[in-house]
Amino acid sequence: MPEPRHIQILPDHVANKIAAGEVVDRPASVVKELVENALDAGATQIHVEVVDGGRKLIAVSDNGSGMGRDDALLSVERHATSKIRDADDIENVNTLGFRGEALAAISAVSQFSLSTRRPSDVGGVEVVMSGGKMQDVREAGCPTGTSIQVRHLFYNVPARRKFLRSGQTELSHVRQMFLVYALSYPEVGFVLVVDGRETYRLASGAGSDDRMRELFGAEFTKMLRPVNLETGGITIRGYAGLPQASRADRTEQYVFINRRPASAPMLSHALAEAYHTLLPKGRYPVLFLHVEMEPSMVDVNVHPAKKEVRFRKPSDVRDAVILALRQALSNTHEDSLGGQPRIATVSDTQPLVEIPDLPKARTFSYPRLPMMPSEEAEKTTALPVPGAKSGQQSPSSRPWSWCRVLGQVGGLYVVMETEDGMVLMDPHAAHERLLFERYMRELATRCVASQGLLAPETVDLLPQDAQRVRESLPLLKEMGFGISEFGGDSFLVDALPSCIGDASAADLLSAVAGSMERGGSSGGTERWSEEDVAQAACKAAVKARDRLTLHEIEQLVVDLAGAEMPYTCPHGRPTVIFMSFSELHKKFGRV
Repeated sequence: MPEPRHIQILPDHVANKIAAGEVVDRPASVVKELVENALDAGATQIHVEVVDGGRKLIAVSDNGSGMGRDDALLSVERHATSKIRDADDIENVNTLGFRGEALAAISAVSQFSLSTRRPSDVGGVEVVMSGGKMQDVREAGCPTGTSIQVRHLFYNVPARRKFLRSGQTELSHVRQMFLVYALSYPEVGFVLVVDGRETYRLASGAGSDDRMRELFGAEFTKMLRPVNLETGGITIRGYAGLPQASRADRTEQYVFINRRPASAPMLSHALAEAYHTLLPKGRYPVLFLHVEMEPSMVDVNVHPAKKEVRFRKPSDVRDAVILALRQALSNTHEDSLGGQPRIATVSDTQPLVEIPDLPKARTFSYPRLPMMPSEEAEKTTALPVPGAKSGQQSPSSRPWSWCRVLGQVGGLYVVMETEDGMVLMDPHAAHERLLFERYMRELATRCVASQGLLAPETVDLLPQDAQRVRESLPLLKEMGFGISEFGGDSFLVDALPSCIGDASAADLLSAVAGSMERGGSSGGTERWSEEDVAQAACKAAVKARDRLTLHEIEQLVVDLAGAEMPYTCPHGRPTVIFMSFSELHKKFGRV
């Protein structure tokens, strides 16, 4: 008597439903697959329509290459594709789709119809399916291209349909998917119709900047800086948001790899590293980033929905992304997308202000600097840029063409007027930024200025920390420390980096030792200079309740205008908050 079999081959309709669950999990997934097919077909115009967030209807039409009768019938079969021919092609995929699963998966869980016609054909063909079963194939009069309608998604999979969210929630996912591809392909025209109402109509032939303004508005794009870097066969381009445009989540981070909306764990690390000293914890930058390289350098076959990719040389890509973003945010590029002025880079020879604990100064009502009419502001500036010679820099290369210091409020915040509105500055955060940038610049040029201590300080370290410091004494001296062994696990410190000379020698040495443990000597230097010097700069900066004199405030404003990143302190807190005149007019009901 034969043994009972516990393993059996699943029927095709069951296997198709299981496969559909990997590719299609909500209406936005259907939109993604159909739009990708349209783009791969060379469409220059794509029309998307949804009803009830896509739960009742998803319709995608394009003017691409279309299909003949035989290809149309094959397109709804599993693993049928025109994108690849053999296994070797997977290593060099240059299309958005390649698996041949999308239409089969979608038709298996919906009431599905496909109409298509090639430019050379007189008539087209229509394929009608329901739940993966062919219902009808007939000739049809239709325009060139392909039109697909997906009705009642998951009607035959009640468990999956039950997990769909409300129509509004599903619509938000559809809208996000639509925006992603509209951004990635600005040369293609896109239309989105929601419940019979046209929501977007984006013209074809647009540039990236025009498409972004069209989708997000001119005010939003003023907070972006261009990214452009080519190194080692990797091209990074796009736009990076300034710290003040950060968000509480990653919903406005758009990353495209060879024009494919996708992500990689390594890229998240690179973005965090690039904004490390610019944003506080829990805040995320706005990004529109295109990463381009040879298709053979990217593995796109690691996720059923192609949401994630892997790189052949991940460290090269990570380093390129970090470098590109840091260059964009350090004001070495020209004007931003929105036409806003960039900030001048501070001169390496100009000393930055150091403000010690100050006694309370008398209050004042008006500044010494006169208000300048706008036509004069084009020619000169009330506060010159550090290190700039006469006529060397234009006012448009700074965060403000001119400013007028009005005073301090609350014993802390500095109030200024600029040509565009009102600025509130936190002197403590601003001074932190200046001290931090000074040390970073000195460390990069290996020319760190030291400041002798009035009395040498003896520092006792834990045995493991002492050993790392002992092995790195030459490096520490390059970092501006005057340090020597004092016997056992003790060290004598008689000098510290001048820009953070008020910090505790014991705290600094412990921080350096810990960083060297985590990253080695060179890695520890970089990590320490970005993390622990930020803490030291915080302790050495002007204190929060110090009331500054007008001269001291003006010097701080001058130096901040020349900083590489004047908008945040090294911990990511804002140094300045800007309110435009248009915002003020709205608040007072003048608009």
